[in-house]
Amino acid sequence: MPFELQPNLKGELIELRPLRPEDWDDLFAVASDPLIWEQHPESDRYKEDVFKVFFREALECGGAFVIVDTKTQQIIGSTRFHGYDPEKSEIEIGWTFLARNYWGGRYNQELKDLMLAHAFTFVENVVFLVGQTNIRSQKATEKIGGIRNGMVEKVYGNRPPSLSVRYVIKRSPKKLRVES
Repeated sequence: MPFELQPNLKGELIELRPLRPEDWDDLFAVASDPLIWEQHPESDRYKEDVFKVFFREALECGGAFVIVDTKTQQIIGSTRFHGYDPEKSEIEIGWTFLARNYWGGRYNQELKDLMLAHAFTFVENVVFLVGQTNIRSQKATEKIGGIRNGMVEKVYGNRPPSLSVRYVIKRSPKKLRVES
């Protein structure tokens, strides 16, 4: 069964829906906060010309979502599925960012729970690549159960390759639990 890269996923706090071109204004309004990108390898992604590349690539990848607050119906961030590898039975979750007032609480947990539950219907392993100096995102990945699994070189935007920490979450009976 092929991986469904852009399902509509809904939880109590957020919903994920496929990214559309008309989401530009609302998503850039969130992404234009420099503090979101402070520890990211592409730390100037808050600039319009840099974010335009990110947004275009997100549309082209076929696995990007906007994250919508279910109460306000406002776009509060974005995330993606990428690099489905049926031979390795894995997919990457990444390119995730949330508006700062949604940090440190239940929103990222619910976001990843929704994506992991979907991913584990297709694959055994979910990979996260986090910039070597992005301590905030490393801690968030560890908080949701990511296990460090080496370092890899990754290209961000037009920059030379930089090191990222590779995390893996493996499917387990607990991860297969589906809430109705």
